[in-house]
Amino acid sequence: MPFHISLDGHTDLAARIYRQLRDGILDGRLRSGERLPPTRELARELDVSRNTVAVAYERLTAEGFLSSHVGRGTFVSADPVGRADRAAPSGAGVLPSAHWRSLPAPLGADRSTPAFDFRVGVPDPALFPLSTWRRLVSQALRPSLLPPSGYADPAGLEGLRVAIARHIGAARSVRASGEDVLVTQGAQQALDLIGRVLIEPGTRVAVEDPGYPPAERLFAALGARVVKVPVDAEGLDVTALAPGIRLIYTTPSHQFPLGTPMSLSRRTALLAWAERHDAVIVEDDYDSEYRFSDRPLEPLQSLDRDGRVLYVGSFSKTLLPLLRLGFLVAPASLRPALRQAKQLMDWHGDLVTQSALASFIDEGLLSRHVRKATREYSARRDRILAFVRDELRDELEIVPSSAGLHLCALLSPHATVTVDGVVAEAARAGVAVESLSTYGGTRGGLVLGYGLVGSDRIDEGLSRLGECFPADGMS
Repeated sequence: MPFHISLDGHTDLAARIYRQLRDGILDGRLRSGERLPPTRELARELDVSRNTVAVAYERLTAEGFLSSHVGRGTFVSADPVGRADRAAPSGAGVLPSAHWRSLPAPLGADRSTPAFDFRVGVPDPALFPLSTWRRLVSQALRPSLLPPSGYADPAGLEGLRVAIARHIGAARSVRASGEDVLVTQGAQQALDLIGRVLIEPGTRVAVEDPGYPPAERLFAALGARVVKVPVDAEGLDVTALAPGIRLIYTTPSHQFPLGTPMSLSRRTALLAWAERHDAVIVEDDYDSEYRFSDRPLEPLQSLDRDGRVLYVGSFSKTLLPLLRLGFLVAPASLRPALRQAKQLMDWHGDLVTQSALASFIDEGLLSRHVRKATREYSARRDRILAFVRDELRDELEIVPSSAGLHLCALLSPHATVTVDGVVAEAARAGVAVESLSTYGGTRGGLVLGYGLVGSDRIDEGLSRLGECFPADGMS
């Protein structure tokens, strides 16, 4: 067999032999029908036990890579499962519904890594306390964690639900007990659960404009008639809500993407409107943990007296998106249906990760992490504010904001550039920025995130961005 197997530095010899033979079959170095050496011969050549080679051969045979014939030997299968050049049928005659054919590529599909990344919505992974998290995950991997039935409560680990209720009660004044909390795979799954329980084909759902596209697309995918409602300096314009709307999605603490908080009078008006029109409000409090000024206004949920607000939160911005941890606080009338929907969707989430997060909260580590990260993000935010106000004041106007991981800068009435031109020129300079038009609305502007640009590189990134504006537009 003209195929070399190396076992240097590996203690699991059977696994090493298996992987190398499998890879050789997949990439074509071992051809279909080729005969492999007998186990005794290959064991002698590799100086390992015959049983070690036999284990590798047996696994490859069980997975369809090899076929064994008594008296003839072991051969590479004629059409091994998983060969690199093997593909599923095209299915040209099987198409998704029209709605799914019209959607853009999924968010996150862009794997590019610009030199200076000012894109929105991602925290700095370098700030994540990885060693602490590893310790907590290790502690969670214990027999006592395993539920006797093999499955767990769809609402999530009880200890985590209690910890979340306590945390958001102290940090955000949310009124909730552990029974009111349902743990989800991020905020997007929480929105999906709400939609499955409340939306029927044709249900009218209001979203903010500009707003959060994944929420709008999700509700439309569930059959809703989505109505865009404008946002002004006080938040969602309640007077623009039309009768017949049954669900209102809003980001009142830190409007996405503008960043403005909803005023108290507007919050009161929205709750009153929902009561008069028998509507439900979905309050997405997606990154309000990071505050850079006074304590924020209380969430809609804490002002609600009729049980019309469903409060959605996520740990994607405070920890890491890859952990896929979020939660939903719902009134008692909806909790049974939401649990049923969660069970039908994925039964329950990852209990190891949930247990680790419960300990992270209970030990005070989440609050400590948020304080540390807030100081870092505040410094980055201040440098962006100073740069725009000092260098680009004739071109951009900062939208007032006191929370979150990004800033919005509107194109000034006297601007000499186009947003699309700046975004394209910045990309050529290795700087990723987003246009406000990506999120709707009528005003042109840029959305500048600071989660992925470290303090040691942010000034150079801003300088390159500034070069995308005309010289006479800079001071």
